[in-house]
Amino acid sequence: MGDNKITSLVKYDTPVLVTTKKKDQEEQVPQLTMQGGIPTDTSEVSSTSAPGLSGPLPAGGPLGTTPAATLMLPPLHQLRKKGTEEILNMILPPREWEENGQLWVQSVSTTPATSVDVQQLQEHLDLRLQEQAAFETGICPVRRQLYTQCFDELIRQVTINCAERGLLLYRVRDEIRETLDAYQRLYTSSCAYGVRKALMVFLFLLSHSY
Repeated sequence: MGDNKITSLVKYDTPVLVTTKKKDQEEQVPQLTMQGGIPTDTSEVSSTSAPGLSGPLPAGGPLGTTPAATLMLPPLHQLRKKGTEEILNMILPPREWEENGQLWVQSVSTTPATSVDVQQLQEHLDLRLQEQAAFETGICPVRRQLYTQCFDELIRQVTINCAERGLLLYRVRDEIRETLDAYQRLYTSSCAYGVRKALMVFLFLLSHSY
């Protein structure tokens, strides 16, 4: 595999080759069957798979981006029956990308973190903030993305030691995301409203100036 250009503050395992596309299969239409009233892709996948994956790959988005929709997790009493690796893959879905006709998947690491790892996480966060010239105050998408990655890594570390605590942090993370998105929509709407009102006043004054 070539140089993996996907970087994140979240600790991931080594990428795993899932399948290699052949030229005559690039345009192949996925085979869908109805399972429980839901269309499911039953196309054959290589036996080489990422750890903890079974069935269709979860939607991790291009280059590991998180889907816009909030992930609905099963009830807590059902999650207790699952292993730590499964819970981590639900909270932080494996990311996937295609390179030279090959599909690669990378799952979050299940290695417990030490105090040294936490210190390195803080150092990497400060370094990325400096390298990407993130604003120290105000609205800054770069700073928000880096802190989101840092929080995801903390969730990963906590979930390995205590799944219940990690799931609670996952809820806190999504609540913060929804609140920030609501403020952003409100800000955009108010800006558009202000521009419309200013334009109306300008047209009114222009019409009465003649």
